[in-house]
Amino acid sequence: MRKYGLIGFPLGHSFSQKYFTEKFAREQIKNCSYENFPIDSVDLLPELIRDNPDLCGLNVTIPHKTNILKYVDVKDPAVVEIGAANVLKIKRIEGKLKIYGYNSDVTGICDSVMPFISGNLKNALILGTGGSSRAVAYSLKKLGLHISVVSRKRSPELINYRDITASLLEKTDIVINTTPLGMFPDMTSRPEIDYDLLNENHILFDLVYNPEMTTFLKMGKERGCKIITGLKMLYSQAARSWEIWNNDEF
Repeated sequence: MRKYGLIGFPLGHSFSQKYFTEKFAREQIKNCSYENFPIDSVDLLPELIRDNPDLCGLNVTIPHKTNILKYVDVKDPAVVEIGAANVLKIKRIEGKLKIYGYNSDVTGICDSVMPFISGNLKNALILGTGGSSRAVAYSLKKLGLHISVVSRKRSPELINYRDITASLLEKTDIVINTTPLGMFPDMTSRPEIDYDLLNENHILFDLVYNPEMTTFLKMGKERGCKIITGLKMLYSQAARSWEIWNNDEF
């Protein structure tokens, strides 16, 4: 039996187990299982792997995408640059354990945004500073966009939510929410921006996928914005995870 799973905390919002369980049944993939492992500390990872000798791969979600790196033996170049991993490949060779780290969020982000890329799409506003935010910043830079990252705390590299003025939003083409605001079960929460400054010239992208239509996206759609839900990214990064786990090139 090959076992895969998801680590993070909490995991009540996640669709990953359902996605992979249905994939195994639909594609008649035998002797595979996918489980949720809700651990509140990355320091429980060695014990988790020890207690699950059939574990071949893990997805990593909030809040562990950055702290997990201390347990990764081999890091993909994108992981090194981003400073976060959301896919672990576990290899056991001659009794020795080695953990490889990758970031499939990059694939999911690019696949989600690419249909909207045009010569007019130049400036992005990224809400949040966690591991997903870093993956978004990395991906959008690769796509040629200029980015500004918004945090609750101002610093030389970051702007504050109070800095999101009408003039800033007028120059912004796409706004990406990388925070858990709006995620099940707290579905009424949303990033603190002035939604009345949004219009049909803006694209809103929410990495939250449960619910698919977050309050952030609803309020943008009401004002004429184009929207990108998190489901496209979820499916794309999950497919990339499966490729990483089952391709000897990784």
